[in-house]
Amino acid sequence: MPLDPQDHVRDGYLLLTTAARLVQRRFDEALAPLGLTRAAVIALKAMSHHPMNQEQLAAVVHVQSQTLGRVLTRLEADGLVTRTRDPLDRRQFQVEMTDAGEAALCAAREAESAALPSDFDGWEILREQLSRFVASFSAPRQPRDSTRN
Repeated sequence: MPLDPQDHVRDGYLLLTTAARLVQRRFDEALAPLGLTRAAVIALKAMSHHPMNQEQLAAVVHVQSQTLGRVLTRLEADGLVTRTRDPLDRRQFQVEMTDAGEAALCAAREAESAALPSDFDGWEILREQLSRFVASFSAPRQPRDSTRN
């Protein structure tokens, strides 16, 4: 008897959320001695290639600008980023990582790598499948065909 597809969705969801919590806990523990949070590291990674305004950065990391503002306030106080008013649009802040921010991001990447299990050899497959999974959620939703079961 074939399994109900809903069982696979439910089981997959539980595995995905459990895996996320385990990785998050491990990363939180690894980042704590550096004085960093996951949210801070996510923001630093997103702006590591080039400066951007706060709205753009919020869109890249999939959070509200106000939520990101709190993270940036702390990063700015720690000297890891600078925020300057955009001369073309005074309502916007241009966010740029400092040299100290780059050093903190490098230390965070090393701490995260050290926190991962070394005996797991499926990282490439996992990354590929999760990338496809995330992309499928990022695409516009297609209406369900009501004629299909």
